[in-house]
Amino acid sequence: MFYSKRKRHKVFNLVLISIPWLSTLFIGKRYIKRYFGSSFVIGIYEIISHVHGRKQKYWKFYDKPKSFIRDELPFDIGPYIPISMWILKYSYGNFKKYVAYSIVANGAFAFIIMPLLKRIKIIKLDRLSYFQFFFYIHYKAYLLYGAQYLFEKIRKG
Repeated sequence: MFYSKRKRHKVFNLVLISIPWLSTLFIGKRYIKRYFGSSFVIGIYEIISHVHGRKQKYWKFYDKPKSFIRDELPFDIGPYIPISMWILKYSYGNFKKYVAYSIVANGAFAFIIMPLLKRIKIIKLDRLSYFQFFFYIHYKAYLLYGAQYLFEKIRKG
């Protein structure tokens, strides 16, 4: 069954947003309370980063007309915050483990998911290589860890 680019994009966005958030049902209320703040702050930073990336034409979405809300925003409100909470849950307090998990997650997105998204005609990188894109998304992992560190300091008072 073949779908139009627009319908395929809508289905993709629905899956992109719903599955990561449904996964938080299994993370535990305690961890959501603990890690949501820093994940949300970095999620907002990611939205700002995507606005900049859009202006710089780092990527192109296949679907027309172009729309930040339909194109970039689902990546920010979908997987970014829940995945950040999961990575923090399993690695916060062990920086080497955190870096390793972040490298795996960001590497999978940059080198596996992005080529797949290009193949199914959702998005393709335009002015960045996959390696550059990896660094574009990976540096934010350190900001997330730093934000969580600050949240922990404030919480412990």
